[in-house]
Amino acid sequence: MEERYSRQTRFKPIGEKGQKSLADSSVLIVGAGALGTAAAEGLARAGAGRMAIIDRDYVEWSNLQRQQLYTEEDARQRLPKAVAAKARLLAVNSDIHIEAYAAEGTAETLEPLIEKADCIVDATDNFETRMVINDLALKTKTPWIYGACVSSQGMCMTIIPGVTPCLSCLFEQMPVGGATCDTAGIISPAVHIVSAYQQAEALKLLTGNHAAVNRRFFTFDVWNNTNMSINVDQTKRDHCPSCGTEPVYPYLQPENRPKASVLCGRDTVQIRSEALKRLDKEELVKRLKKIGKVEANEFLLHIAYEDFRIVIFQDGRALIHGTNDIKEANSVLARVIGL
Repeated sequence: MEERYSRQTRFKPIGEKGQKSLADSSVLIVGAGALGTAAAEGLARAGAGRMAIIDRDYVEWSNLQRQQLYTEEDARQRLPKAVAAKARLLAVNSDIHIEAYAAEGTAETLEPLIEKADCIVDATDNFETRMVINDLALKTKTPWIYGACVSSQGMCMTIIPGVTPCLSCLFEQMPVGGATCDTAGIISPAVHIVSAYQQAEALKLLTGNHAAVNRRFFTFDVWNNTNMSINVDQTKRDHCPSCGTEPVYPYLQPENRPKASVLCGRDTVQIRSEALKRLDKEELVKRLKKIGKVEANEFLLHIAYEDFRIVIFQDGRALIHGTNDIKEANSVLARVIGL
């Protein structure tokens, strides 16, 4: 195992001491899409000792173009991304400990994971989850690395509680709308540039090289050959509700936790329901086979119904593909499931 990391330990800022710190560290990756799989593989190969991965989705064929841990078989089986990612990562490095959570990144699911993490890598596709990460990271004083990409563009920033501005400082109001990977597309080089910066920042934090952390906001367009590194120190606000002198952590409050949401640019609505958890899955499969094609594995159930596809997860979530109207999605779920 000494030979395994020899090229990395020869890099003086890491060395043997930094490699040991990395082996003793714990990293949380929120999201196992394009950014998440790239970061997870890079940090697994680097020897990050403990890794937790949480993702709410399953592998689809459109993921294979840029989400590097997954195979065609994962897509055929509709495996939860976190589960498929863990299997691949353990084949890459069996010497590390990996926990996989096929669940949504909510305040409830993320807080116990963040409390155990030394740093967080943001690999989500929506600002609602990022704002929750931001508040939890500030509350627990855990550094995190924001990252986003779409089309040929990307951006990233490392947020250190008590030191740098937080995401709420930069975005006083949550961004609404805008381009998404499903509307504007994405090319994999944009993904890998963002992920390379995120991995580098994570390595600095996890090996104790805090002085090397980049405190600037970095953005680029790899197709149009532009990039900017912006000093954002002046955006830190004393009255910020998340990191100011009297923080209230607004995105952790119950009133800011919706029961249903439209997934970013995907013509899909996600619905959360405690009643879904209580369903007898075997009985449900028998009943649903009378109205549509049903496929099931140990993690989820999939049914094609009229012009919709419905996926039900064990944690009480349903994805209704084929609509971005919450009322219609609730109606479809009620007709199919009887809730």
